[in-house]
Amino acid sequence: MSTSDDLRTLALSLPAALEKPHFDRSGFRVDVPKGKMFATMPADGTTANLMLSREEQDMLCTAEPAIFAPVPNKWGENGATVITLAKADAVTLRSAVTMAWRRAAPDKLRAAHPEL
Repeated sequence: MSTSDDLRTLALSLPAALEKPHFDRSGFRVDVPKGKMFATMPADGTTANLMLSREEQDMLCTAEPAIFAPVPNKWGENGATVITLAKADAVTLRSAVTMAWRRAAPDKLRAAHPEL
């Protein structure tokens, strides 16, 4: 079982990650020029949205439908995926958040951190 604190700690432990408000949510992005968002979390901290590819989304939603679901709008059609934190163990959370970070990080940053 994961919490909003677990997600925040994990997201901010990734290279060049920072947290900034994103409308009424906490937004996590890669802090490089034109840094991309890789996750958002509402104030209630029960879920988070991860910015994944459609292939990654399909894989996670098929493998763990109780944990992952597409965001129910155009963003979801482009890979944005809801993770229900209380249903995700630490390994699943780490894998999914890291996957989203890799998608947002520029090539040089990913190359500097092949362990991720």
